[in-house]
Amino acid sequence: MKKRKPVFLPVFLCALLLFTVYVLLDTFVIERRIAPAAGPRTVSAQADNQAESKVSETPVTLQLAAQPEEHETAETVITADTYTDGCISIEITEERVGDTAVYVADVRLSSADRLKTAFADSNYGRNVTDTTSNIAGSVNAVLAVNGDFYGTQQSGYVIRNGVLYRSAAKKGAEDLVIYDDGSFGIIRESEITAQALMESGARDVLSFGPALVENGEISVSVNDEVGRAKASNPRTAIAVIDELHYLFVVSDGRTSESEGLSLYELAAYLQSKGVQTAYNLDGGGSSTMVFNGQVVNNPTSGRSIRERSVSDIVYIG
Repeated sequence: MKKRKPVFLPVFLCALLLFTVYVLLDTFVIERRIAPAAGPRTVSAQADNQAESKVSETPVTLQLAAQPEEHETAETVITADTYTDGCISIEITEERVGDTAVYVADVRLSSADRLKTAFADSNYGRNVTDTTSNIAGSVNAVLAVNGDFYGTQQSGYVIRNGVLYRSAAKKGAEDLVIYDDGSFGIIRESEITAQALMESGARDVLSFGPALVENGEISVSVNDEVGRAKASNPRTAIAVIDELHYLFVVSDGRTSESEGLSLYELAAYLQSKGVQTAYNLDGGGSSTMVFNGQVVNNPTSGRSIRERSVSDIVYIG
């Protein structure tokens, strides 16, 4: 008499395969738009909380000097590498740092309101992505770089435009806080809650890191790196020099024309520019700078020179 083969094993393996496929699709493919964890702060609450104190370790106190009546009549002048309109002044330069091409946007603003963030498809959620240039176009950005790609993480604070979207802290996370007056601060998620950041007047919180420069001093070592990334990579960083004076920096990498930078090399470069606070955003294939609708650098996605779709951008507009 033939022994019957157990039927539960094939069924179990089939179910396991289907579950695994679903998890992968849910993690990397299926779009899920998620409601904010908390609504926007009121203007009065922002002012009151900022007047009390900031939780930033390295704040830069800024004075807003905007004169709207002048800005309304200022002429917009655009060239291949500059933009001015009375509210915004941007100059793009390309430099070589060793064997690496580095693109620098020197930005001066009349108001902190011109420094902004945006989500892909104007929605917060999992697997909601688009290219930096497409997101920039959707919000009429003059200048944009990729953000922190929050969508690849299950934790890490997400605050955008005064709205709290994710309050789950990420172990070891070091965040950049952009306050309502345009000042920068560096915080550790283990030391403060997302709600407390909201109450302190945080307008945007980017959770990638690490901080590169704090109080004008390099804050990474020669051995620091992001996860298991290679030492030399395409990089994206934003930094503040002085009152409403910022640098947006993107480096190419992983090509024969441009090797890429280590975190320490990027920090040393930014320190040489006189920045007070600098922060490392998502890099690698995400690193992209867009100016006046054109991609400035050479983003590398896999073995191709093309943009990677990301969750969010930081922009001027």
